Amino acid sequence: MTETAPKRRRPAYERAVATADRLFYEQGIRAVGVDQVAAEASISKASLYTHFRTKDDLVLRYLRDRSTAWQDHVAQELPSRGQDPRERIAAVFDMLGEWFDEPGYRGCPFINVEAEYGADHPSHAVTLEHRDWVRSLFSGLLTEAHAPDPDATALQLCLLYDGAMASAQADPSRPWAAAARAAAQSIVAPLGH
Repeated sequence: MTETAPKRRRPAYERAVATADRLFYEQGIRAVGVDQVAAEASISKASLYTHFRTKDDLVLRYLRDRSTAWQDHVAQELPSRGQDPRERIAAVFDMLGEWFDEPGYRGCPFINVEAEYGADHPSHAVTLEHRDWVRSLFSGLLTEAHAPDPDATALQLCLLYDGAMASAQADPSRPWAAAARAAAQSIVAPLGH
């Protein structure tokens, strides 16, 4: 009997996480209450609080899952999108463009949460971890490309990356990812030569 109890609880937990992910991304964190998450996940509020002490804990799980999913996607896709590190840098922007074209694109979840809560919320630490990963991704590719200052150039690429996401959210009618890709290529083309 003790082996089946966790299996019974797990679907409710997974439903809560999936529902919170969808609602937080579609509507924003502040607009979604725990009552709505519980109702749409078909679980009791008490069950939700069994898994997450506070709404903030659920928000942190949402952001960590978003970060992990994107990191996994990039790790899986990037090796097949180019042998040269410059090609792989361009491919990061191609992947952004593919995301922008998906139905329901609502911008970067990390930028959105920062706009709602700012640096005083526990989510800020998760946002910084994700941003460090993006910066490290670019810095690592730039190091492979023999860039003279990979950290400084990575910051420039991060600006393009963030700008493309924010622009695609505000004005989805324009090819923001392609523009960011072209700008990134102009930055990295002369490196290491």
